[in-house]
Amino acid sequence: MDSAERLRIKEWAVEDRPREKMLLKGSSTLSDAELLAILIGSGNTKETAVQLSQRILNAVSNNLNALGKMSVKELTAFNGIGEAKAIAIVAAMELARRRGDADPLPKEGIQSSAQVFKLFYPLLCDLPYEEFWVAMTSRSGKVIEKVKISQGGTGKATVDIRLILKAAINTLCFGLLLCHNHPSGNLHPSREDDALTSRVQQAVQLLGIQLLDHIILCDNKYYSYADEGKL
Repeated sequence: MDSAERLRIKEWAVEDRPREKMLLKGSSTLSDAELLAILIGSGNTKETAVQLSQRILNAVSNNLNALGKMSVKELTAFNGIGEAKAIAIVAAMELARRRGDADPLPKEGIQSSAQVFKLFYPLLCDLPYEEFWVAMTSRSGKVIEKVKISQGGTGKATVDIRLILKAAINTLCFGLLLCHNHPSGNLHPSREDDALTSRVQQAVQLLGIQLLDHIILCDNKYYSYADEGKL
């Protein structure tokens, strides 16, 4: 179908246009491609915005997590996506991550490993390198503060236990949560992960602080030391 035969979005039936469809039926009725089309606004000489959006999503196997990892440079490789459109997509993905980080916990505080995963997921889900974070909690499980301890390469991040202890002492916390990501996608803890967890647990016990969990995060999956009975 050439550009002369192809209908522009403005020529579609009102209920099929992404913006009008959202107004008529709500945002939940739109496909991922339609939502992306609203962001980019227009396509190119051969594709509508929806068709272009479908092609972008197909390139990442229709995985929004993979889309969120794309850079402005990678997005502008698609015909019809200039720098402004690419920036709009990256900004939308970042807003989605921040929304997940805004109020991730129930008011009663941390009660499970799934909630620990939800706490750290927006911070670590799309990173191509490893980061190590800690969260300090009150006796009731409410998060007092989150602190990034270190950042490394695709292999591992070097962790200084003294920085963990400093963060814990500064907040006068009751409990401590550890989390780091594995960019490789391998959920299983390494011997270094096990050794670090053991050393941190021994160190904080001397301060009267409980190590509540250590989460290893990969995309939308996680490994919990607490769930595995290793704490």
